[in-house]
Amino acid sequence: MNKQEMTDAIVSTKASKGLTWEVMGSELSLSPVWLASACLGMNSATKEQAKAIVDYLGLGAEVASALELYPTKIWDQQIATDPLIYRFHEITGVYGSTLKEVIQEKFGDGIMSAIDFSMNVEKIEDPKGDRVLVTMNGKFLPYRSW
Repeated sequence: MNKQEMTDAIVSTKASKGLTWEVMGSELSLSPVWLASACLGMNSATKEQAKAIVDYLGLGAEVASALELYPTKIWDQQIATDPLIYRFHEITGVYGSTLKEVIQEKFGDGIMSAIDFSMNVEKIEDPKGDRVLVTMNGKFLPYRSW
């Protein structure tokens, strides 16, 4: 089973059971953001995590094996047209250089890791319209001289 077949099996089972990533993450003691990423094929799970996920969903060993595979992180290189995903492209287009300037002023010449990284998504209720709070937490990796 490849990562796409794994994702199809997990997502269809999740939908048929009326589950959310938030509920699954809570009941599996996993970050819902990380769990979704692993189930969508962009991260690998440990043997124990994979077993817990497939046991929880009632899926087979072939899905667990696919969850454990190291992903090849390739995505469509065109700008996404899905409005929510597009907005993240828009944010980096408008604020990417600003973030780079501010981060490098504070830390020096380097990057924020996407490997030593966590992300959280929260809903902030507001009478003027609910808000989305996305928190990204990545280790700073300075460029080295040699």
